[in-house]
Amino acid sequence: MSTTEPQAAGRAPAPISLPWATGFALFAGVMMLVVGVYHALGGIAAIIQDPLYVTTPENYTYTVDITTWGWIHLVLGVLIAVTGGGVLSGRGWGRFGGITIAALSMIANFLFLPYYPVWSLVMIALCVAVIWALAVYDTA
Repeated sequence: MSTTEPQAAGRAPAPISLPWATGFALFAGVMMLVVGVYHALGGIAAIIQDPLYVTTPENYTYTVDITTWGWIHLVLGVLIAVTGGGVLSGRGWGRFGGITIAALSMIANFLFLPYYPVWSLVMIALCVAVIWALAVYDTA
């Protein structure tokens, strides 16, 4: 986040860099890498049919094969990690992409709640923190 100093006679305002703003971007990028790895590990566990996951009742609206959920989590994990790398490297698309991918991750984890509730709630909370950090970080 940048602010400007009072304008001196005939000079354009100079931006002042606030260290906490850079800290938010760093926090968001690192958390995205962590969330991406978590997603990928959970996805791999589901793909290999780990008994860790609970089977849902047949009448659950969003019932999907656990292997399908594994692929969803694996793809989301890779996308989140790549976008986190974009945030850390200061890419312009990283901020918007990070908010978008974190929101998709929240939706996926909400739908995944019956399979692994505690994990899904933790992932949703981490995604909220990422979205908050990217939303308050001002690149200007």
